[in-house]
Amino acid sequence: MTKRGSRPEKTAESMERALEAALELFSSRGFGATSMREIAEKSGVSIGNIYHHFPSKEAIFERLLERYWDVILDPDLPLNRIFRRADFPDDLEEMAAEIEKVVRQYSRYILLIYVDVIEFRGKHIRAFYEGMAGRFEEIYGEKLRSRQAAGEFGDINPMVAVMVATRWFFFFHTVEHCFGAPMHFGMDPKKATEEFIRLLRYGVLPRRSSRSADD
Repeated sequence: MTKRGSRPEKTAESMERALEAALELFSSRGFGATSMREIAEKSGVSIGNIYHHFPSKEAIFERLLERYWDVILDPDLPLNRIFRRADFPDDLEEMAAEIEKVVRQYSRYILLIYVDVIEFRGKHIRAFYEGMAGRFEEIYGEKLRSRQAAGEFGDINPMVAVMVATRWFFFFHTVEHCFGAPMHFGMDPKKATEEFIRLLRYGVLPRRSSRSADD
């Protein structure tokens, strides 16, 4: 048993401070504009100690992104519990609310995604997004196909619909909370979310009656 205040515990605390400092600097200034010395100074951890646990600054950046992926893929995340129910589109209100919570809580991590796109051309995030379709298929595929066969959906691909909904809610709240551009749809987030959900459920074009469809 590790005693309180022991060396392993202090080391873990030091590395946590270093990661927190790096997260703050990377998300506010970018990767290239942040030096290891600045991470050390902000965290109060020596450069030598940081290098002992992370071979490079890029390794720290990668570890921070991995932390975010761990959160997003955690089966106990309320959002993932909603996904597993596969009640789309009846669950859109719940989905939107939980996505907003994730964006608010992990906004600094989300900004790292944009840093990676700008400074690394998506090098560290590519695998996560390339695997997205497969993850949605694993969760939704069989259930959505069964529901579509039962006539619960119109002439659309419900898998595309649920992926569009998820990605759109993430992007909308990222602009609102991470980019510092609230009300960018000219309405408050609650009203905007209601409009998105109406669009996703009912589409844009007017519904034709069975008679006009036959004509």
